[in-house]
Amino acid sequence: MTGWLGRHRIAVGVAAVVAVVLIGGGYIAWTVSNRPTTPPSTLGSVATGGLLFIDQRGGGNTVTRRDESGAASATDLRCQRVYSAGGTTVCLRLAGIGPRYEAAVFDSTGAEVRAVPLPGAPSRARVSADGKLVNWTVFVTGDSYLIPGKFATRTGVLDLRDGTLVESLEHYNLFVDGAPYSRPDVNYWGVTIASDDRTFYATMASGEKTWLVRGDLVDKTARTLRENAECPSLSPDGTRVAYKKRSGRLGAWQLHVLDLATGVETPIPGTSTVDDQATWLDNDTLAYAKGVGGGIAPTIYTSPADGTGEPTPLVTEASSPVPQP
Repeated sequence: MTGWLGRHRIAVGVAAVVAVVLIGGGYIAWTVSNRPTTPPSTLGSVATGGLLFIDQRGGGNTVTRRDESGAASATDLRCQRVYSAGGTTVCLRLAGIGPRYEAAVFDSTGAEVRAVPLPGAPSRARVSADGKLVNWTVFVTGDSYLIPGKFATRTGVLDLRDGTLVESLEHYNLFVDGAPYSRPDVNYWGVTIASDDRTFYATMASGEKTWLVRGDLVDKTARTLRENAECPSLSPDGTRVAYKKRSGRLGAWQLHVLDLATGVETPIPGTSTVDDQATWLDNDTLAYAKGVGGGIAPTIYTSPADGTGEPTPLVTEASSPVPQP
């Protein structure tokens, strides 16, 4: 390895499960015989530094690093999701036929320090700013409360300081509108961790509702803040949370930014249909992947976090944008 430096259950039918298997199997075959040989198409610049992302051209999942000048170089990693911060990288990837998946964790030298088997297909991944905490969300099947053919989610947290692994947040003490809440269909996903390494924000879903929750990894508690928020992402200065929300019960998602002090919520123009956990490139800029249709892999865009501008395309046929120093 070179030094490269990585809902509410989702109601989909059996066909989606088949698709996951087929895609997984196809990806295994692809990685054996194909790797991009030309740089990905980069359409914009990242003013504050470099960018790590997954190059999805040709159906691939090559983790690629682009420096401030725009020069891109492929790494040896193949991931469905990647994130990197504080010298730690997490790569959610295939680990064998079935398909089986794992969260592989690497240090700043590129050495693999931990591999955690995952109970389902990768959905989200994050690393705390100091690189000490790693978390992920996967889609799972087989939970007893589920209607056959439906998905649930499972979110895990790994503490690299002592190796503690929390395989699910579903046993945390949950409070909805201040009252204790316990139902078998509670799901969490899209965790983002504050700089104190204990406060976190996440999506919690139960029944037909989703909530933004604030939790405590030490006290093992979670409390709802507001309804209709998914895949939160905390700003670097800890003052705002970006998330996607629906325009109606079944409407399209759009990114919004919540000021945690004032409660003011700002919609981000041009982000309708975005199905991603946005990334903060800095305190002023969001990055996210947005589908373009036609069976083409998504494009990574950036948007001002204050809602004053339209999206700017950054990298085509790519996903999992991660800011790099």
